[in-house]
Amino acid sequence: MLPQNSLLHAHKMKLRWLVALSTLPLLGVVTAFGIMPQPDAMPALGRTLSAAIALPEVAGAGSEAAYWHTDRMQRGDTLNELLHRLEVSDEAAADFLRRATDTASLRQLRPGKVLQAQTSADGSLLSLSYLDNDGNQVAITRQDSRFRVEIRPAPTERRIVVQTAEISSSLYAATDEANLPDSVATQLVEIFGGEIDFHRDLRRGDKFSLLYEQAYVNGEPTRNARILAAEFINRGRILQAFYFQTGNHGGDYFSPDGKSMRKAFLRSPIEFSRVSSGFSRARFHPVLNRWRAHKGVDYAAPTGTKVRATADGVVRFAGKQGGYGNAVMLDHQGQFQTVYGHLSRFGDVRRGQRVSQGEVIGYVGQTGLASGPHLHYEFKVSGVQRDPLKTALPDGKPVSAEQQPAFMRSAETLQARLSLLRNTRIALLD
Repeated sequence: MLPQNSLLHAHKMKLRWLVALSTLPLLGVVTAFGIMPQPDAMPALGRTLSAAIALPEVAGAGSEAAYWHTDRMQRGDTLNELLHRLEVSDEAAADFLRRATDTASLRQLRPGKVLQAQTSADGSLLSLSYLDNDGNQVAITRQDSRFRVEIRPAPTERRIVVQTAEISSSLYAATDEANLPDSVATQLVEIFGGEIDFHRDLRRGDKFSLLYEQAYVNGEPTRNARILAAEFINRGRILQAFYFQTGNHGGDYFSPDGKSMRKAFLRSPIEFSRVSSGFSRARFHPVLNRWRAHKGVDYAAPTGTKVRATADGVVRFAGKQGGYGNAVMLDHQGQFQTVYGHLSRFGDVRRGQRVSQGEVIGYVGQTGLASGPHLHYEFKVSGVQRDPLKTALPDGKPVSAEQQPAFMRSAETLQARLSLLRNTRIALLD
């Protein structure tokens, strides 16, 4: 009798032989299927078919393609450099633009001016257009082998622009950050100059909002911009001004109740500077080295800074005047007089000439008894010097009784827009 382990081993070997013999037919079938040739009657999967398809004709096919290029005049540009950036490769066009009398404005363009060129595929110039320095639209077009120049007044578009800004360091910094045109920034100073001393009164966190009308020519902003409504919040005090057409030849800015925002006198004869020495009964003179009264205000500013007449008036004196150096003296309304000293040179002024408020009458210098470039400014009432920074200044003319109803209607509309702008800004800040 065999042991139990030997019987189990024999049984396993028998099973293995039976499995091996039973799988032989299957292996043959699998092998036969693997090498069976594909009959012709079976579908040809992946077969490529070719057929002629009629394509629709493209409109304009065969005509010469045109390409548009836009660039700006850069400082120091030559004509060749400009044409290269516009992808113009055309000697005949370059020669015409370089020599023709009608294209002289192209050779005199100020930096920043936009030009548009149309070229063919090989770089031939088909057309060139731009605004000249006088705001005219110039169009140069190719006609066969010649060029035609057409100059016409450019169409002007006027847009209303709204803007708000906050004072963080200075008014100029705020207007620059808000991307306001220089002319608008200057108007802002002129409008509120009688109420705000922009040298001393501004505080961090002061705000202003503006609605101004900007002229555009061919999508480019021009220098012509006018404030329609303005609001300035200075030390928590809200000041508003609205432009109103008072006659056929212009208008002015008025407060909501119709009073003129334009004081008879500006607070300062220089737009942006700092007070280096104020009105004083006793000041140590930096040149004479002794104590004496300083009956005016000194504004430190670089040599050549523009000096403006603070009010409409008549030139009493323009020339050298002792310690004042080069000086201009103006008479206003009979009882007022202003003095502007230490000028480097004069504006276009002469004795007896009438000048307007804001008109340039000279330029900052250090002639006479001056230790450095600055303007010495005096304000006199009946021949007596007064502190121009503290004296109450007379108002300009208010809106007439006849025009008051029209002004109130206009002011209400503009005031509503300012209020909306202010509330929107507060929401954004929150």
